[in-house]
Amino acid sequence: MSNSKKIKSKYSSISIAILSLGIAVLFFSCANKIEKINEVSSGERLYSAEAEDYEMIHSDSTIIRFKLITPKLINFDKVDDPFIEFPEGVKIEKYNEQMEQTASITSNYARYFEKEKRWEAENNVVAVNPQGDTLKTEQLIWEEEKEKIYSEQFVKIIRKDQVITGIGFESDQNLANWKIKNPKGPLYIEVEE
Repeated sequence: MSNSKKIKSKYSSISIAILSLGIAVLFFSCANKIEKINEVSSGERLYSAEAEDYEMIHSDSTIIRFKLITPKLINFDKVDDPFIEFPEGVKIEKYNEQMEQTASITSNYARYFEKEKRWEAENNVVAVNPQGDTLKTEQLIWEEEKEKIYSEQFVKIIRKDQVITGIGFESDQNLANWKIKNPKGPLYIEVEE
């Protein structure tokens, strides 16, 4: 075989190897991109709306029942179990027929599951009832339809003359009739007049 045929054959083999390598890189690159596209479009974290400095008033027969205030809201309605996320916290105020605030809940993070009508508040949750009792915990769940609020976490209830702690909590949504599931005992404090 002549030198020119050997060189051509050698370059042809190298060209085929480079072409094969290029196709393999392109295939794996596309496969990775397709995986990323499938991962994103799987609905894991798709959302349809985002709002900042958001306030909402919920009324019933022209009577304000709830007021919601949040720095940021993200509506994930394109997932199997739609929810609204409040990644920077939320404040919810409840009102009676006389437009008096009867209860409030604040937290550093919250989610609202639309199908179940269930709120999950987390991180520095503070709830206050009309009597001035303050509940502090790291997680609180509010089921609107059952008009029930509960937690399985450590809770602290601060009253005018005592502090009660324990694990687990149940109450009506006004925080008027509550109980601690596993109380650790009250701590009485003196109130200076």
